[in-house]
Amino acid sequence: MQGRLRCYGLVASEVAHRSGIEIGGPSVVFGQDRRYLPVYRDVGLLDNCDFSSSTTWMTHSVEFQFHPGRAPGKNIFADGSALTAVADGSYEFVLSSHNLEHFANPVKALKEWQRITRPGGLLVLVLPNYRYTFDHRRQPTPVSHMLTDYEQDTPESDLSHLPEILEKHDLSLDLAAGTPEKFRKRSLANFENRCLHHHVFDEHNAQQLLEAAGMEVLALETAWPFHIFAIARMG
Repeated sequence: MQGRLRCYGLVASEVAHRSGIEIGGPSVVFGQDRRYLPVYRDVGLLDNCDFSSSTTWMTHSVEFQFHPGRAPGKNIFADGSALTAVADGSYEFVLSSHNLEHFANPVKALKEWQRITRPGGLLVLVLPNYRYTFDHRRQPTPVSHMLTDYEQDTPESDLSHLPEILEKHDLSLDLAAGTPEKFRKRSLANFENRCLHHHVFDEHNAQQLLEAAGMEVLALETAWPFHIFAIARMG
């Protein structure tokens, strides 16, 4: 079984007793004490943002219950790239696990996460390594493409990647998606369910994307079975 990552000490020291926000939590990788990055037990305060109180993965209450040993934070129901109710510099760190790939405009999301974080705050980002997921028939998205999405203010309703997804998505590795027709129907309603992986990541474009967004990558590790962990200092 995958144990703790080498970067755990770095992350724990940055989030200990501090206030942060998670995007799309709670996440197993931050909660299991002997695995990955068990930082839920270290944080001072943790709020959460999700696009709806009821999603494919989770039904939320007003309180964000993330760890039995910690006081709950609050849930904020908003698009993670448009946190207009959150003031500049409200938090000291951001957690995001298997979330950014669901954004049609990931650079806009990263810029927003920087806005709501104090200068020098930490981003702990977990992405799926496409090689070991149902995206393995696709190619990593060029960072230039994601920058163009930002420049053109691509909306979250965008479906420009849908033809490629319908052609190359390996349904044998995504049994919950059902038949090709069921998957197509769900994908066409993506703005309501946010299940699509608009963009595809490996270690290289993950680091390049964070650097292009003005962040300093402090650590990058891969982990079983399909995780990419990127730790970055936000500008």
